[in-house]
Amino acid sequence: MTTNANPTLGVISQPEAATGLALVRVTIGAMFVWVFFENLGKGLYTAGGYASLINHYIEASHAPAVWKAIMGLMAGHAAIAAPMQGLTEISLGVLLVIGLLTRPAAFVAFLFLGSLWISEWGTSWIWELLVSVLACLGLAIGRAGRRWGVDAWLSQRSPSSPWW
Repeated sequence: MTTNANPTLGVISQPEAATGLALVRVTIGAMFVWVFFENLGKGLYTAGGYASLINHYIEASHAPAVWKAIMGLMAGHAAIAAPMQGLTEISLGVLLVIGLLTRPAAFVAFLFLGSLWISEWGTSWIWELLVSVLACLGLAIGRAGRRWGVDAWLSQRSPSSPWW
């Protein structure tokens, strides 16, 4: 493994780690794109489909009562929440795949998948979303867009920016 100190950022350059983060970034991004089209095909971005799914989680999950109240609010406003979720999923997917604004996109993905993990608590295997949640946090911390991404080009123009 080669390490080179980069005085402008005060970090150590580790090409293998950057490549590993880029692979995780593209994989998580592809997952979001896939899920978007899968949910679109299932009608989950319609008011009725979305409300039905959320109401299932309210009834079946072991999420805290306060979280179930939030889910109830979302189900009650499904005409707005459903397309917003679809837009969030496809946007995060595209941003992560192309490596643009990776740090904020990965952090939003961390929060988004974390909220889904809480919503599904007790209805699926605990690690099903938790691994993706923590992978997104790692992508945000590790500046995963600086390899194989648009952020790599942007960081050459402005290396100290916190956005990439």
